[in-house]
Amino acid sequence: MRLTIKTNLATRVLMFCAVNEGRVVRSSDIAEACNASGNHIGHVIHQLRQHGFVETLRGRTGGLQLGRKPRDISIGRVFRIFESVVPFAECFAGDDNTCPLTAECRLRGFIIRAVEAFYHELDLVTLEDLVRGNCGLETILKLAPQRLPRCSGKDAVGVIVA
Repeated sequence: MRLTIKTNLATRVLMFCAVNEGRVVRSSDIAEACNASGNHIGHVIHQLRQHGFVETLRGRTGGLQLGRKPRDISIGRVFRIFESVVPFAECFAGDDNTCPLTAECRLRGFIIRAVEAFYHELDLVTLEDLVRGNCGLETILKLAPQRLPRCSGKDAVGVIVA
């Protein structure tokens, strides 16, 4: 399984905004920090805005910021939105499906269950889980590079155990 570039960039945009929470950030800063095309970042921001994950502000001091608190942003929801346009396999492609086995193939049902299990695990992860106490990420993405008191010493690592 491979995620689309848009899903990857959406997660990077959200992490950048979360690390810089409370600040309006520019898409060019995100593109530079995330080693991404400004054009691609723009398309992703547009889609994130449509779903309420970010708010955009126009004008000379414009940019974007989170539209919700990091704890209220489910990574599973983000992935579903950005991955929904790409069928996992040909048999999920509707009119574009040319597989002659579709009507009798049992693999499709197992794939559906596996993909749902994947999303279920990501539903348990919030944006806050990705950024809280992640000092290394903060060092990379913080607009004004400064060590915050909570990031002095060893980095905190959050692991979710089912």
